[in-house]
Amino acid sequence: MVELNYFPKNKSKIFFVGIKGTGMAALAALLKTKDYFVYGSDVGEPFFTDLILSKYNIDFDVDFSIDALDDTYDFVIYSAAYDVDSHPQLLKASELKIPMAVYPQALGLLSKESYFVGVAGIHGKTTTTALIGTLIKNTPLQASVLAGSIVSQFDNSPVLTQGEELFVAETCEYRRHFLFFDPNVVLITSLEEDHLDYFKDLDDIKDAFLSYCQKIPKGGSVIYYGDSQNVISFIESLSSLRPDLRLIPYGYSCNSLYTITSTEFESGQFTFQLVNFNKLWTLAVPGRHNILNATAALAVITELYKYKELKIESSTLDSWHNSLISFKGTKRRSEVIGEACGILFMDDYGHHPTALKTTIEGVREFYPDRRIVVDFMSHTYSRTISLFDEFAQAFSSADVVILHKIYASARETQGTIRGQDLYHKTKEYHNSVYYEEEPLESIKLVTDILKSGDLFLTMGAGNNWELGQALYKLYSSKESIN
Repeated sequence: MVELNYFPKNKSKIFFVGIKGTGMAALAALLKTKDYFVYGSDVGEPFFTDLILSKYNIDFDVDFSIDALDDTYDFVIYSAAYDVDSHPQLLKASELKIPMAVYPQALGLLSKESYFVGVAGIHGKTTTTALIGTLIKNTPLQASVLAGSIVSQFDNSPVLTQGEELFVAETCEYRRHFLFFDPNVVLITSLEEDHLDYFKDLDDIKDAFLSYCQKIPKGGSVIYYGDSQNVISFIESLSSLRPDLRLIPYGYSCNSLYTITSTEFESGQFTFQLVNFNKLWTLAVPGRHNILNATAALAVITELYKYKELKIESSTLDSWHNSLISFKGTKRRSEVIGEACGILFMDDYGHHPTALKTTIEGVREFYPDRRIVVDFMSHTYSRTISLFDEFAQAFSSADVVILHKIYASARETQGTIRGQDLYHKTKEYHNSVYYEEEPLESIKLVTDILKSGDLFLTMGAGNNWELGQALYKLYSSKESIN
């Protein structure tokens, strides 16, 4: 396989194998804005990234035909879900001696051309990256931002492009993919057990993060969630290895300029204050975890202003405040689909027990008068079995829970655990749990449960979001619930 150690120049022809992947579609969109020719391939099954590709007029092949790829292409970027030794288009690229790179490797090559901020952690990467971009948008910073979902403040795109000097993007720990990057600043939102089909345990995950932060140049910064014992123990290890790094905590209880000193919730908005700023900040999205995400974003943009030697004046803080209050979240992160027959339909990508718990708690606080019906589809057998008890206990703030089969991934085709197993375990902790194997086959079950005033929330990295869309369409065609 031919590899590159630099990213091809503008106007190059780039082919994406698996272009509908969340990160892949975002990168394709970013390159399209940079005057590259972009084409690709993927399955025909609808996915929300179809909206991204359509927005940027990016076409793709739907049958992975080897005829779609020829020697006029300068570079092939492929999803980590595909094997270079067996996928027909990747074999063709190798035969044609076209340079290839897996998605994080390609993004890493692109990031080397800028002062790079890598957003890392088990949870919160997408929302925090989107918040950073929302803050950057109305500033003089010449920056590009790549988030893992559609962001309304990015003109309903996953990318913000207003220059190339600075670059902010999500970087994923799975298979140590973030080691393809050379960050100047790393933001760590969380550290927990996950991806245990690859990592041995939490110590193995911490070791990967240590390797990542070791790549930061002398004098660089690590911004980290300072209320987590897992993160704190990691930072202690890092500081002994790299005393030259600036270590900047944020959180509710840490001793920091970015300590959250007060929070209030009223009329659909959170207000909060930080030690560092004589300012009251406002957010209009659910969940106290999003106050943490916003605080992390404020820490990042402050570091970028310091790097550029820009003054932070009262007018600067006012602009940042206005940006935060305008933030409406991202697609598939506490996303409001719509309301019909008095039922509010929402969707969220959360697929780790901690993300489930904090998101449902946040929705409960935001909508205290609604009965919350959560529909969850667990993602990957390995994650389900390794965090089995945690999943079963994650729904305490929901009134009703509906579960389905486990959604397998490209890296797992079968496992020793089933969706029914999680259903039975969840019943030990919750008194209103239902099960239906296939999401779209549960429409009758759900319509029997739902009533006016409810909030129906689909959660997970599977395809049960389609159920929420189908139900919203169904109820939108009715005048009332009979």
